[in-house]
Amino acid sequence: MIKLCAFADEAGKELSTQIQALKRNNLSLLEIRTVDGISVSEFSIEQAKEYEKILSDNGISVWSIGSPLGKVDISVDWKNYMNTVKHVLELANVFKTDKIRMFSFYNAYSEKNKVMEYLGEMVETAKKYGVNLYHENEKEIYGDNAERNIEILDNVKGIKFIYDPANYLQVGESAENTLSLLHYRADYFHIKDVIVETGELVPAGYGDGKLDKVVEMIKDDKVLTVEPHLAIFDGYGKIDNTEMKNKFKFSSNAVAFDTAVDSIKNILVREGYKESGDKFIR
Repeated sequence: MIKLCAFADEAGKELSTQIQALKRNNLSLLEIRTVDGISVSEFSIEQAKEYEKILSDNGISVWSIGSPLGKVDISVDWKNYMNTVKHVLELANVFKTDKIRMFSFYNAYSEKNKVMEYLGEMVETAKKYGVNLYHENEKEIYGDNAERNIEILDNVKGIKFIYDPANYLQVGESAENTLSLLHYRADYFHIKDVIVETGELVPAGYGDGKLDKVVEMIKDDKVLTVEPHLAIFDGYGKIDNTEMKNKFKFSSNAVAFDTAVDSIKNILVREGYKESGDKFIR
């Protein structure tokens, strides 16, 4: 069985718009990242409680906290930064999820020991809250390529892993290499695709990320989070410092979001899955 989740802030900044987008596409899982352009890490506990109730009342569950944790320079004041980590862990408890997406620091390629130490402390702290941390490969952080992702998985006990095919392509990795080395270690997947030659982001299956192979190689129950990046959305500048290049133009963020969901659904159907409620089964 496969279930789809999404970064619905790419459909619209308001929570109501995000809920509408999820319902319109028959999705019940949200990877919450921003609301009204504000990062989830900056939510107050009271705001989180309010959002959680609204989502729950609408039949939406928070699958994961799409946090920016670890998207900071390795020279950060660590003791102070751990207060931010603990706040996001508290938010995960409010949203009733045991998953937080995170990263492994900027300007850290020569700081392997410090990276492993910091990630280890984060993971151990998360356990006290009943939460797991899921590292995502991301350009310009320590764990941006296959080799350093493997180092993290081999050296940080208890850390989980999100496989993002487009992010690997953007740092010069090949889909064949990362699929063979890391697909089997992925706890869940981010669905985003890119054309290597031009750097243009495209719907799943239109680029070089081999999204059909990603799906084909899944052998057990998994969640795929749709992360379209098909149009500039409110708050993009806060999560990515690079220019977004898109091959296709859409009349609205809602249309871009719906296209992204349809593209991965089409791949699932071609790979023998059938949509049944909010899940896909073989």
